Amino acid sequence: MRYRLTFIAGVALGYVLGTRAGRERYEQLKKAAQQLAENPAVRNAAESAAHGSRDFAGKAYHSVSEKVGDKVPVSVSDRVRSLRERSGQNGSDDWGTTNT
Repeated sequence: MRYRLTFIAGVALGYVLGTRAGRERYEQLKKAAQQLAENPAVRNAAESAAHGSRDFAGKAYHSVSEKVGDKVPVSVSDRVRSLRERSGQNGSDDWGTTNT
């Protein structure tokens, strides 16, 4: 899915840069992208995807930590711990979604 979105973004960027329609067409595409991003259905889908990925990552973390145990170097476990503490402090991630 990520590669498909990257490809679509690349095609859109190529079209904008290569078009002869100029600024007017660019503004139309920009407005359409903003409307898509502000669409409640899209925002809800992004929120549920982020929530699902957080749940999956938590389950994977516990599964891996049970199997790996003390074999993880201290530097790696300290880094993971600091990242988990930092993400728990602000209540949201880089995408603007909450940890609900």
